[in-house]
Amino acid sequence: MEKITLLLADDHVLVREGTCKLLEREEDLHVVGEAGDGEEAVRLATELRPDVAIIDIAMPKLNGIEATQQIKTLCPATAVLILTAYDDDPYVFALLEAGAAGYLLKNVRGRDLIEAIRAVHAGESVLHPAIARKVVDRFTRPPSKPPEERVLDQLTERELEVLKLAAQGMSNKDIARHLNLSVRTIQAHLSTVFSKMQVGSRTEAVVQALQKGWLTLEDTL
Repeated sequence: MEKITLLLADDHVLVREGTCKLLEREEDLHVVGEAGDGEEAVRLATELRPDVAIIDIAMPKLNGIEATQQIKTLCPATAVLILTAYDDDPYVFALLEAGAAGYLLKNVRGRDLIEAIRAVHAGESVLHPAIARKVVDRFTRPPSKPPEERVLDQLTERELEVLKLAAQGMSNKDIARHLNLSVRTIQAHLSTVFSKMQVGSRTEAVVQALQKGWLTLEDTL
């Protein structure tokens, strides 16, 4: 079995040790590195090229926002999953705009963290319910927009349909079943959407679509 490689970045040793023990119990997960500050997180990400980097916000030298920005620039294939105690709006939106694929609060259950890791590795986005509500409230806009921003000038009807289902939290497998298409076809549609929108994850795509008015509150429910 090919394992999902992980980097843990948190300045609290006890938190790292506990999280590492939890994740290493899973047959498909393997922690390849641990960082105690943001600079070390960026260095290890560059050296180890993990599949997923689990990043806290409050860290010495470089905070989680700066570390995420640098990791996504230097290692675009590494998915960044934020695991933090902070849910302040400036942190949330700065990290999503920096390219984080997921944002969880530290009060989540261990099983939820494990499933979130697998999800972001599969190209899906994961947001804690409290964070998801902030995103919807912040970025939902009226549907009216200038002609040059019309969604169909950017995405096909099928691509928009797939994006709407992704915004509802459906997995690639669920979307494929709903549309009676193959998972590979859904992955191809999402890849095209990401390319057209110049984003690297579902989360970024949904945030941008909400900003542009391509998606509404009803589309995400």
